[in-house]
Amino acid sequence: MLRRVRRKDDWAIGIYGGADLRALQPLPGVRNPVLTAAHVRDVPALFVADPFLVRADDHWWLFFEVLHAALRRGQIGVAVSRNGREWEYCRIVLDEPFHLSYPLVFSWNNAWYMTPETASQRQVRLYRAVDFPFRWEYAATLLEGDDYLDPTPFFSQGRWWMFVGTNSARNDTLRLYEAATPLGPWREHPISPVVQGDPRRARPAGRVLCHSGRLVRFAQDCSQNYGKQVFAFEVTELTPERYAERPYGGASLLAPQRADWNARGMHTLDLHPVQEGAWLALVDGYRKRFYVRNGLDHG
Repeated sequence: MLRRVRRKDDWAIGIYGGADLRALQPLPGVRNPVLTAAHVRDVPALFVADPFLVRADDHWWLFFEVLHAALRRGQIGVAVSRNGREWEYCRIVLDEPFHLSYPLVFSWNNAWYMTPETASQRQVRLYRAVDFPFRWEYAATLLEGDDYLDPTPFFSQGRWWMFVGTNSARNDTLRLYEAATPLGPWREHPISPVVQGDPRRARPAGRVLCHSGRLVRFAQDCSQNYGKQVFAFEVTELTPERYAERPYGGASLLAPQRADWNARGMHTLDLHPVQEGAWLALVDGYRKRFYVRNGLDHG
């Protein structure tokens, strides 16, 4: 019998916080990671990643990708918390016959919507909650015809905007779209792509932060490998004709922590103010895990 040593990327979800979003740290008193594949009970899971957080009915609801171990495709799961620190996994809430990830959830017109990544279908699809947070239905196709990565819609200046990564082979292109409502029609910005040929700052890494008159977008650094660290950029100009941004802070906002659960990389965060001058951040990270596979291996 052959024994082959294999390795896999072991993604998990943790909690950071702090008074300055440019100096986020693991939240004191919390043992990270707070959610792992071992917490998923209804399907066999390889990992969990891409956390997105919303507040509703006096609870925090956390949506995230669950990579199904047998199907090898992503599904969307949800967990619940009263205090934002202690989490209980609930169940899978969205499954399709194709890969789902990056479940950005937002509210509009008294309803909840989700724009999970569906790059394998070359679409950006919109889902609407019919029984929040557990039941979702397909609502519309917002974009189609490209390998759209990590769609990130946000509202600013009376309009809806959406950052979307493309060119999945290099993760080096960021496109910008705008619309009157989340339902569209969506129009590509005249100077889009707003980032091209730069894998260090192109691919989205979480919800756009709209706070105190500032717009801050987050990008994952894919220059060395996928999901190495996260940088922040302040949007300094955003109109139907113009776009400009600048780095927000010098160093990376999230970086791997040596010999910890996120030793190899971090690539998504979702920030929420919890009190005056304090932030709650749900983040993900990964390390390499080695395991032995028994039997004949033909792959």
